Amino acid sequence: MKKLTIEPAAPPAASEPCNGDLSAQFHRALSVLAGKWKGDILWQLVERKRRFGELRQAIPGVTQHMLTTQLRDLEANGLVKRTVYPEVPPRVEYEMTPSAKALKPVFDELYRWAQEHGFPTSAQGAAQPKSEPSGDGGVPETPPRKADRRAG
Repeated sequence: MKKLTIEPAAPPAASEPCNGDLSAQFHRALSVLAGKWKGDILWQLVERKRRFGELRQAIPGVTQHMLTTQLRDLEANGLVKRTVYPEVPPRVEYEMTPSAKALKPVFDELYRWAQEHGFPTSAQGAAQPKSEPSGDGGVPETPPRKADRRAG
């Protein structure tokens, strides 16, 4: 079997004139990256190539269908390269394209920004939002937890 690689579409040449609408370009860039799992997928691919199963295990909560959909969209937009190896069973690897690798400084800056502005990593309690003091100087009340009703 022959190795099959799907190459992303070529980006427009740098010499092509811009229509001057920077807002539209910004929104286009955001729409390419928007999606609940696209950031997670790209973050996993920053370090190395990964197989589908590796991505699925590394991104808790993503379904097989949604991972497939998001990978196809990233591939169609030229951010992910999919390589199918002629083996039985077929081996498929995903990696970032050079244009996606150029986003690494953006990811690094987002991480730094989150650290500086109170968005801690999950190891530091990301599930707990930064609380604002209430008007009486105390911490806002949290609803009581439901009692465990298991018979024992």
